[in-house]
This record gives sequence, structure tokens and C-alpha cells, in this order.
Amino acid sequence: MRKDRRYRITIEELGSDKAVGQTLEFEHADREDLFNVVEKLKKGSGLEAPIAIKMAVALRLMGPTMMENRKHPLFADFMPHFKAFMLKLKSTVKGNL
Repeated sequence: MRKDRRYRITIEELGSDKAVGQTLEFEHADREDLFNVVEKLKKGSGLEAPIAIKMAVALRLMGPTMMENRKHPLFADFMPHFKAFMLKLKSTVKGNL
């Protein structure tokens, strides 16, 4: 049985003209350790740390969402490209660690 890790994602709007900026908050379950993915990308991707962090979080949100909805027409054309990108990314990170 798979045990997912659970995360709370919070996005706060900064520098808004409003007295209180907008906030999004949601929970996300993932089989991967998000903090480990971030560290691997920071060390092995060749990207600057802030970019690697954003990319790691984005990929771990998008990848599982696409897999859960892989039959949805919105993802059909993009799925092969995403798979190719992930294979290249994994080999790049693995080769640089």
C-alpha cells in the first residue's frame, strides 16, 4: 500500500494595492518527498537555487495531476512531451550528483 506524503501549499500575493493581498491555500498528497526533490534539483540541475525550487514544486504539482487525469483531452497532446522532458531531467540530475 502506497503512503503519500501530505503538504500544505500557500501562495500569498505580495505588493498588492489592496490592504490584504489574496491568498491561495490547498493540500497536496504526493508519493515523493518534495523536499528531497527540491534538493536534488538544486544540486544536479544546473539551475540557480530559486529557479530549481520553483521548478521542483511545479513539477510535483503538475505531474501527479496529469497522471490522475491522463485521459482528459487537455493533457493528451502534452503528455508525450512531458514524459520526454522528465526522462531528460532525471538523467541530467542523476548524472550531475
